[in-house]
Amino acid sequence: MKKFLSYLGIAILGGMVSLGAFQLFYDAPQQAEIEKVNVLDQAKVVRTNSSPYENLVPDNFNFTLAAKSTVDKVVHVKNVTTFSKPRTLREYFYGQGSGETQKAIRGTGSGVIITPDGYIVTNNHVIEGANEVEITLNNNETYTAEIVGRVPENDVALLKIDAQDLDYISFGDSNQIKLGEWVLAVGNPFNLTSTVTAGIISAKGRSLSESRDMLQSFIQTDAAVNPGNSGGALVNAKGELIGINTAISSRTGSYIGYSFAIPSNNVRKIVEDLIEFGDVQKAILGVRGTDITPENYNKFENISETQGFYIGEVEKGSGADKAGLTTGDVIIELNDIKIRKFSDLSGYLGSKNPGDIVTVTYIRDGEIKTSDVTLEKVNFFRIREVGLDVIDATDEDLEEFGLEYGVKISNVINQNLKEELFTGILIDEVNDEPVKNIEDLKKILSKHDSEDPLSIKFNAPSGQSKTYVFR
Repeated sequence: MKKFLSYLGIAILGGMVSLGAFQLFYDAPQQAEIEKVNVLDQAKVVRTNSSPYENLVPDNFNFTLAAKSTVDKVVHVKNVTTFSKPRTLREYFYGQGSGETQKAIRGTGSGVIITPDGYIVTNNHVIEGANEVEITLNNNETYTAEIVGRVPENDVALLKIDAQDLDYISFGDSNQIKLGEWVLAVGNPFNLTSTVTAGIISAKGRSLSESRDMLQSFIQTDAAVNPGNSGGALVNAKGELIGINTAISSRTGSYIGYSFAIPSNNVRKIVEDLIEFGDVQKAILGVRGTDITPENYNKFENISETQGFYIGEVEKGSGADKAGLTTGDVIIELNDIKIRKFSDLSGYLGSKNPGDIVTVTYIRDGEIKTSDVTLEKVNFFRIREVGLDVIDATDEDLEEFGLEYGVKISNVINQNLKEELFTGILIDEVNDEPVKNIEDLKKILSKHDSEDPLSIKFNAPSGQSKTYVFR
């Protein structure tokens, strides 16, 4: 009997210890992870005409007017996740019962009000994975935001809150900013709301990654940006939005001298497309190629330029092809915007729409020439879960592969897949459902839970097929 009572006491004591540890764990502060700035190193939007740039700095300039006109237009963004907390030891061990609903803040960042009726732009990485987004205005009013759209490759997200007559920021022309121009960064670093820092434009068209599936044209400044600033405003001396702060260059995770912003022209184009079309309408010239640099220019035949974008291939039937551009031409300007490298080219095209006409200045055989090119809509769809771009298969493609339907892989983003093996082959099934075209693919993926494996059937010209499961 004594042994029984002893064992019973030990069991009860063990249960109390487990319950205590469980309570300690679950009752800890729920803000376990502050938003991490991207650390590099290891109805339409209301259009507001930006002021002419003849006078970059107003008379009697100081920072107070630009700061005062901006702080109420920048908001605090909280990435919130809800979960059920077990209420008893039994629920803790066996998972039974409904539990108690809890909220945890996964991260925080900033956002910018761009319309009076509550559209807010921020970085995609600020709200990624959230099942609820909470917005706090500078006057401490709080709203739950709807996620209107996300564009991960540009790190832009568009939110909407149910509000009216809000102070909103005017867009400036990021193509016209000058090196050395004064700028302010406004955001909420380290949960310190309404923080303003000052600096200058250090560089434009900055490329931060070798991957060409990401935005490649950033504004570089020396205005201090830290975790929590992501999604905040970069404004000029007149308080106009010229960029959305998105990244820092750092070995420590905190600011050490350089920060980067998405140009406002690109941001405006993205959010207008999300509001009107639900996705981004991307425009292309129809050329592929490589940067010319002082190190490689002597490898090209008949090329003496040390800067520019060398055309290695012109897509048949594209706007560039119709305008007479050809392999070996070196693009040096688009609409008077200097093109020194791919990031300049992609950055400018990212602000244009399909159907827009751009004047291309290029060098051919040592002569400067110009052609007007009508930009065309990108006709591919990106399977982000896998890292593949696909286009609708043509009748010729289907005949070559012996299939009745399918989509064709046009580009391989996933570095774990061999480009030479996957580019050009067809996909005719995803998750055991037929894929006749891109629209079918979109419908299938819209039903797919990102936590579940994704099954894709690939087909080679030889008639062989193989199904891969991506987890």
